[in-house]
Amino acid sequence: MTGEPAHEGRGATSASAAARQSALKNRATFDLSTSGTPPRCRLVGGESSYDTDPSMIEQSQPPPRAPGSPRPSSGPYSGFRLIREGFRGQRGWTRAWAKPDPRPRYRVLIVGGGGHGLATAFYLAREFGIRDVAVLERGPIGLGNVGRNTTIIRSNYFQPANVRFYEFSLKLWEGLEQTLNFNAMVSQRGTLNLYHSEAQRDLFTRRANTMRLEGIDAESLTREEVKRRVPLVDLDNGRYPVLGGYLQPRGGTVRHDAVAWGYARAASEAGVDIIEHCEVIGIRREGGRVAGVVTTRGPIDAETVCLAVAGHSSRLAALAGLTLPLESHVLQAFVSESVKPMLDVVVTYGAGHFYASQSDKGGLVFGGAIDGYNSYGQRGALPMAEEVAAAAITLMPGLARLKVVRQWGGVMAMTMDGSPIISRPPLAGLIRHGGWCYGGFKAIPAGGMTTAHLIARGVPHPLAAHLNLERFATGHTVDERGAGPFPYAH
Repeated sequence: MTGEPAHEGRGATSASAAARQSALKNRATFDLSTSGTPPRCRLVGGESSYDTDPSMIEQSQPPPRAPGSPRPSSGPYSGFRLIREGFRGQRGWTRAWAKPDPRPRYRVLIVGGGGHGLATAFYLAREFGIRDVAVLERGPIGLGNVGRNTTIIRSNYFQPANVRFYEFSLKLWEGLEQTLNFNAMVSQRGTLNLYHSEAQRDLFTRRANTMRLEGIDAESLTREEVKRRVPLVDLDNGRYPVLGGYLQPRGGTVRHDAVAWGYARAASEAGVDIIEHCEVIGIRREGGRVAGVVTTRGPIDAETVCLAVAGHSSRLAALAGLTLPLESHVLQAFVSESVKPMLDVVVTYGAGHFYASQSDKGGLVFGGAIDGYNSYGQRGALPMAEEVAAAAITLMPGLARLKVVRQWGGVMAMTMDGSPIISRPPLAGLIRHGGWCYGGFKAIPAGGMTTAHLIARGVPHPLAAHLNLERFATGHTVDERGAGPFPYAH
């Protein structure tokens, strides 16, 4: 009899332990071992185990972010972090930029999520402290003109005001990777413009002297120096012999996709909302000013609306009742198969509209003039492709063996004088930014900075004051090539 109670006691203890073990098996636990990533919830029970969506489990949420306030950083990009994440299984990376839903109202709306729109948003937040900004892009970031160009940067222009503007942009390019903490692959390999006649030599000399007066680098190269720099060039080709060239050593190329990604990441961290798949289909007006836009994701109000939509500028302006002095044309670009390093400078052909460089992957990137008709298509026609190929083989016959593996077209907004527009149209609350012709990509940093200045301060930036819309009415055009009021000729 004395053993019975002891036996019952041992049984009760075993049952309690079994109950506790069962409870432990069926509880929901969070794996918080990876900092910076969403908590992982794993429900374990019986003989089966499976992952559960953390949103289905009650957990504490961080307080909501105030509109326009900076977002938590995704962390600095560096070689050290690459090594660290390699040891951590690459689990510490987060989205490069946030993908929020649009809010009903912003202080500034920027229509167009290309290079210029993203740069404007970034500089508004960084330089002027205006963070209540949204960038609206009808598709994914990077699929517009910012990713459809030949990646060239330079400041070797002719008009003094343009020289100063593009030199400002080139200086911003030189520090861009440190500013954005993003590898944009800025390569200052030099830009070489070839000349083929005595008259063209005189014109290029005048341009180089204008640059030197502004303190900008420009070097004259003889035929022999051109040949040493670019052995592929046929100096004595039958059509247009090369007499020499002018080199801007600080010119070069930048990876176009990385420019879009870098500006998007930096702007998002500064508090800007980047809203993709949000097409603007209407512009709302109240009285004599713009009050907001109508999008495929609903109406959005704003104090200021900036149009930065490249070749679609005239269509967006028409939604506000404006007619702009520009036309839309297609500019093609081509990429060859990859080959060993053979071209370490950007070369432009003075006897035709042809320019070429070699990418880091080995492919030659080259382009020519715009197709001679109006179009909104992101492609081009064969006649221009044939003209570009003919110029390439005339200048560098060795390229005849290469295969073209990719081609694309960008929709260019061509103005009546070949220079862009950064201005307030005669409609309060609206900013017009566009008409970049061939110079859009190289002008991204300066275009963004000067447009942000116009939005924040209400007056043009000194380096962009000559790019106002009123110049077409007063006759103060900035005709870089002297081609007259014909958009297709610039």
